[in-house]
Amino acid sequence: MSQPFATIAIVGLGLIGSSIARAVRQALPDTRILGYDRSGDVCARAQALDLCDGYHAEFGPELAEAQMVILCVPVGAMAVAATAMEPHLSAQTIISDVGSCKASVLTALRSALPQAVIVPAHPVAGTENSGPESGFASLFKGRWCILTPDDRADVEACGKVAAFWQALGANVETMDAAHHDLVLAVTSHLPHLIAYTIVGTASDLEGVTQSEVIKYSAGGFRDFTRIAASDPVMWRDVFLSNKDAVLEMLQRFSEDLSALQRAIRWDKGDELEALFTRTRAIRRSIIEQGQDDAKPDFGRTHQ
Repeated sequence: MSQPFATIAIVGLGLIGSSIARAVRQALPDTRILGYDRSGDVCARAQALDLCDGYHAEFGPELAEAQMVILCVPVGAMAVAATAMEPHLSAQTIISDVGSCKASVLTALRSALPQAVIVPAHPVAGTENSGPESGFASLFKGRWCILTPDDRADVEACGKVAAFWQALGANVETMDAAHHDLVLAVTSHLPHLIAYTIVGTASDLEGVTQSEVIKYSAGGFRDFTRIAASDPVMWRDVFLSNKDAVLEMLQRFSEDLSALQRAIRWDKGDELEALFTRTRAIRRSIIEQGQDDAKPDFGRTHQ
């Protein structure tokens, strides 16, 4: 595999940043990795794991050696990080990111780095865990990485970023930033919002149910708690940054939920069965496209 970049910089060494470092070590072993995290403790933990070739809590002149910088910070922190690194960047450095909101991130990066080569990206992969210990090299294999360049983006730079993610095992797609945000509002942001709501409601009802919600958690509720355990800062920023698309999808969901409520109230079994049949087919399609597997209980092992 050819090396798209001799040196890259990863800003933020949490789940995604540390997974990128591990994947690069495995797939692109000759690529030098500069690791940045404002937390000295995180840098020390990443160094103990030997994730990078250099570790820095602040940006310095060494950043100019990177041909690509990947911002792996919450979307609300992109502008601050970009502004801080601006004095140390080479004019040829490609700036990318991993945020799940693209229109707001692109605006923030263009504002902070008006002359930079910017190719936003979103690897659609992750877990509910965080921190450098949570990453793993195979996180991106078989998953989609969506690039959302604007009309100012350099074609050659886009090709290099695409080649980088393909080297890590990802499938690459290019999409308009606004369209990406609408799609992800449906497939990711709204499900997280629902999960946070359901788990929060269950927590509020703990006194009423005498703690039996937690004690007798069935598979459905348990899987919602996994999603609701995701990084609170990251998801706070996601909802605020993709506000319009999330609110649009939430309105549609509210309307569909009201229709479902009426079907239950008026004993419309045919309507319920038709909906459940359609949603079951969607699950099968996800498995067929390799975005999950059909192992019992989502592949959990039972001791």
